Amino acid sequence: MVAIMRITTLLLLVSVAVFPVSAGADVALPKIFGDHMVLQRDGTVPIWGTAAPGEAVTVTAGTVQGTATAGADGKWMVKLAGLPASTVPINVTVVGKNTITFHDVLVGDVWICSGQSNMEFPVPKEISSTNDLPQANQPQIRLFFVPKLTPRTPVDEMGPAPANAPLEGSWQLCTPDTLTKDGDWGGFSAVGYAFGHEINTFTHAPVGLITNYWGGQTAQSFTSLEALQADPLLKHYADDALTFQKNYDNLVTAYQTALPLYPAMLAKWKVDNKAALDAYAAAFKQWAPAAADTAAKNLPIPPQPPRPKLPNAPIDPAKNPTVPTVLYNGMVHPIIPYGIKGVIWYQGESNTGRPVEYRTLFPAMIQDWRARWGEGDFPFLFVQLANHMSRYPDPCESNWAALREAQAKTTSLPNTGMAVTIDIGEAMDIHPRDKDDVGHRLALVAQKVAYGQQIVASGPVYRAMTVEGGKIRVSFDEIGQGLVTNVPPPHFHPGEARTVDPNLEGFAIAGADHKFVWAQAVIDGDTVVVSNAAVPTPVAVRYAWADNPACNLYNKDGLPAVPFRTDDWPVGEQLQTAAKK
Repeated sequence: MVAIMRITTLLLLVSVAVFPVSAGADVALPKIFGDHMVLQRDGTVPIWGTAAPGEAVTVTAGTVQGTATAGADGKWMVKLAGLPASTVPINVTVVGKNTITFHDVLVGDVWICSGQSNMEFPVPKEISSTNDLPQANQPQIRLFFVPKLTPRTPVDEMGPAPANAPLEGSWQLCTPDTLTKDGDWGGFSAVGYAFGHEINTFTHAPVGLITNYWGGQTAQSFTSLEALQADPLLKHYADDALTFQKNYDNLVTAYQTALPLYPAMLAKWKVDNKAALDAYAAAFKQWAPAAADTAAKNLPIPPQPPRPKLPNAPIDPAKNPTVPTVLYNGMVHPIIPYGIKGVIWYQGESNTGRPVEYRTLFPAMIQDWRARWGEGDFPFLFVQLANHMSRYPDPCESNWAALREAQAKTTSLPNTGMAVTIDIGEAMDIHPRDKDDVGHRLALVAQKVAYGQQIVASGPVYRAMTVEGGKIRVSFDEIGQGLVTNVPPPHFHPGEARTVDPNLEGFAIAGADHKFVWAQAVIDGDTVVVSNAAVPTPVAVRYAWADNPACNLYNKDGLPAVPFRTDDWPVGEQLQTAAKK
């Protein structure tokens, strides 16, 4: 709470005005407003822009109207209250000394789709959605790509559409063409589309989807400087951002000096390291089919041959998304405070190096966005990391498991919800192709969290444990119609082979020595009883605690149990700290 108060205070002090007042003092609006847009229904919808200081501005949306006067800085904002959902297009007219009219505007629910590559993963790469493309002419769904931009400080206007993606930065109707021919990855977010399609079907109201993702990036890049400064555990990221700003000119000079030299340096390196490169290519050619075969059989994947490390290419400081705050500055701030229903978020892979810190970072980012939007605790729904990488024969520590735990802990914030994907990942691909089920599970969570439906939207969630002699009994919430050892019904993939294993997998048990071993686990009513004769005095249980666990506990509603542990022993970077002591 103290951190949020500090953020709110800083919001009043920090000037980020870069949206220009036009030379002729005409009324102007940022690019988030345009033809074909979707405005948020029922709440208070901010419409803002610039004009001459003191100029009166009137905004009319259908039958709803509001007025404002531009301040000394030329900024104005009108808040339209109570726009009803409308599948019939309306016009939005903005009148000052000039008049701007936006056509074909719908009123419904607006969702931001954000995160890293698994949210960016496009429709053309997702098997089921691609097959559904002939049915993708859905004018009640509207799409908006926020162009990628990495400014050092917050900007009020988003960047220009890149030459290879001309649809970015403007509202588009959902069609097979707009779904598959824009964005750096050649298409719209597969998760976003699957989610939006299901929400539109559920609500029968228009849906606007705004994407501001960037593959491979961290949560600290999506968080404001003030929010990072407000928390002592995160201040080191703010310090990194300030250091980057301070040294920016020197970084530009170094980049401009190194760039023309890099091709010759890389070519020489390849000649000098030809033997190592050839050996790697031969080893990888042998490894790849063996790895794919073992992954298909859910066996441990043989270690991948180490690849010779190429010399690092020079990094353009103006296009470096890894710096803390820059994605907030250029891709979040420009769309605040556009009226929204909520956010869907798929990110975390790039923060697995510090999973315990993510317990602080991720909630701080959510609270930062909510404080700045000024709409209260709007729904923030996210995807827990899928299973990925090798499957180990024995229980072991896992940063991916620890980050999943950090994500699960974040559900303690109000109006949050998590879609579990521990059963639909791929060992060999960090980007599982099944994004329809991800969108479906997010839509279930949205129906419960955002739309107040009394439905089963989660698999079993750990509640408590009791020791009963040499066994541990685990109880759960969200059991729905009951616990089951199974795989989920083929919701979107009816032709997909799905085997049923009657043996419950994924449970490990430990005594006071902290050494986990696989356990026998049996469903007993609404509980699971866990044991191993080698651990006569058990004290802790873990479930699905691995990078790529074999786990198959569900409720009969077809949703997987949330991975959990009952202990509070060091994990993630805490283990490294403990080892140094």
